[in-house]
Amino acid sequence: MSNGVREIPHPATDEIELTAVLRTVGEPVRLAMVRALAAAGEEMPARDVQGAVGLPTSTCSYHLKLLRQAGVTRTRPAGTERFISLRRDDLDARFPGLLDVLLAG
Repeated sequence: MSNGVREIPHPATDEIELTAVLRTVGEPVRLAMVRALAAAGEEMPARDVQGAVGLPTSTCSYHLKLLRQAGVTRTRPAGTERFISLRRDDLDARFPGLLDVLLAG
């Protein structure tokens, strides 16, 4: 049964690659996004992530897409909104301690 919302693809936990995560969060804007999400401690509307890093909508969407494709974040559609959260449990299961290292500093 479809609710009219298109499913957004995410890699499975065992498909998350360390090189992809590091390459993706190695960019300062994306690392800032990850830190903003971690500081919030819960999912955030994409517009709030955008406001936290001060980027235009299209640029922010591009960076959020890369974070999602690398397995760092999860995007949940709700109507016209997109809610973003860190995949902390998945990242900790796959690479214990990595997220804490990225967030320190």
